[in-house]
Amino acid sequence: MSRHHRAGSPAGAPLRWPSLPLRWWRELALVLIGYWIYTAVRNAIPNQEQVAVAQAERLYRFEQALHIDIELAVNRTLDNVTWLIVGMNYYYAVAHFIVTITVLVWLYRRHPSQYLVARSVFLLTNVLALVVFYFFPLAPPRLLPGYGFIDTVVVHGTWGSWASGDVAAATNQYAAMPSMHVAWSVFCGVLVWMVAERPWIRALGVAHPVVTLVVIVATGNHFVLDAVGGVIALGLGFTALRAATVIRYRVRPPRPPRQPGPRERESEPTSPVPAPA
Repeated sequence: MSRHHRAGSPAGAPLRWPSLPLRWWRELALVLIGYWIYTAVRNAIPNQEQVAVAQAERLYRFEQALHIDIELAVNRTLDNVTWLIVGMNYYYAVAHFIVTITVLVWLYRRHPSQYLVARSVFLLTNVLALVVFYFFPLAPPRLLPGYGFIDTVVVHGTWGSWASGDVAAATNQYAAMPSMHVAWSVFCGVLVWMVAERPWIRALGVAHPVVTLVVIVATGNHFVLDAVGGVIALGLGFTALRAATVIRYRVRPPRPPRQPGPRERESEPTSPVPAPA
């Protein structure tokens, strides 16, 4: 497959976006700079502890009204299985990055046209999440006082969260909505399911967001509705790219193929006529 991404018709393929030929160093720089900006902005958001805790309490009461408040039961039950919860701590810290980077590199090398769309959706999703972080600070369950949630990283002394232990002072702990762990994992799962050909690889793609959902709840890092917010953010990222692509085609339609002029047609070489036998 060619690494030069060409524009399709707006009706046939509205998500194809013309781009420069892919260069690994440019894509790596784009991802690293994008993640640096994402982290810097996320951590620069004012630390609104009281507002974040109050909104977390309201969110939890809303979940109770909907009878989907499974967080405390899952958190306290799985915390009793030390090896399992410690493994979940590390999964929360490591898989979030490793799986996402692996999927993006795989798409870049094997499916470059899909990579271009995926990369754009990924970046747009993170931008939308930053907006929500700023206007809707939310404490994770483990920082909700008086409800009995366990911070599994602190209790078991493991390195399993950027928002617990020694690194807590270096990150914004009140940016739980939407859950980007869920957004990134669903992003990876959908791409793997759509592009991979081997069934076992597709099964791994589906398993990753399911495991991630259990992990974020069990470790006390997110509410169920945070996960819903992550899926919505990803959907909005995809919708934003589609809208931007459609608008681009309407403002600047792709040029039709150039037809040769009369002189060019006359100068074209003709096939030699075979001599009669």
